[in-house]
Amino acid sequence: MEWLNYHHLLYFWTVAREGSIVRAAEQLRLTQPTISGQLRTLEEALGEKLFERVGRRLVLTDVGRVVYRYADEIFAIGRELLDTLNDRPTGRPYRLVVGVADVMPKALVQRLLAPALALPEGVQLVCREDKTERLLADLSLHELDVVLADAPMGPHVSVKAFNHVLGESGVSLLAARPLAARLRRDFPRSLHQAPALLPSEHTTLRRSIDQWLSARDVRPRVVGEFDDSALMKVFGQAGAGVFPSPTVVERDVCRQYGLAVVGRLDEVRERFYAISVEKRLKHPAVVAISEAARHDLFGGADGGRRSGA
Repeated sequence: MEWLNYHHLLYFWTVAREGSIVRAAEQLRLTQPTISGQLRTLEEALGEKLFERVGRRLVLTDVGRVVYRYADEIFAIGRELLDTLNDRPTGRPYRLVVGVADVMPKALVQRLLAPALALPEGVQLVCREDKTERLLADLSLHELDVVLADAPMGPHVSVKAFNHVLGESGVSLLAARPLAARLRRDFPRSLHQAPALLPSEHTTLRRSIDQWLSARDVRPRVVGEFDDSALMKVFGQAGAGVFPSPTVVERDVCRQYGLAVVGRLDEVRERFYAISVEKRLKHPAVVAISEAARHDLFGGADGGRRSGA
């Protein structure tokens, strides 16, 4: 059986936290050669380099970041154990690190994460937004607990992870009120040559919208394409064009940005996923997100349609 030397792990954790062997030596009241030797011993035991030198700085390697995250949890649990034995309240919330695909509507992300923040144990939430591919790479290194995305992880991705369907929603077209009032008449023909703000061409939603428009021989004038859904809403709020939003948060978006509904794309559906390295979700906060999404947020018979226009 292999055993982990926790003294060595403590030295590594302190160096990573302090940013240098010099400061770690002061913190631990040990000599620099002692700490350097213990770090080499730990690297030899793990069979991996944990630090690399960049100029005069020590920088964690990819494996080093994984080990640091586990070490942080290990020593936090140790502190909690001492607090429990001394009858002191631990006050230690769950830590939830969420990767959010940059195309995800921000109002929907907030609704999805709200159940985690409502857990009685408390949750320390960390959100990281990026391209889905980069988030999946971080997930494979255990730097994230879950990734929220608008598309499942494809078979070409070399990451061992699992797609968990949260639910699906219809798609609404929204616009500033004056533009919405004009385009609502004779919808969807009114969209022909109307100014439109759309997701980037590489997204699943954009392909679905293009197919819906093509089937009706409607060609809006695309004045902007966006990776960031929040930025698209800001342009829509300014009256630059009509844009899509999940029907499930239609009311919230209209209220927040002062918008109105132009119409709904009945055949276009958006599905949303939680992607994790677990086949069966275990993290209490992720379980809360999944259950609330499936039973409450997307639980309506119409897949989350809300009026509120």
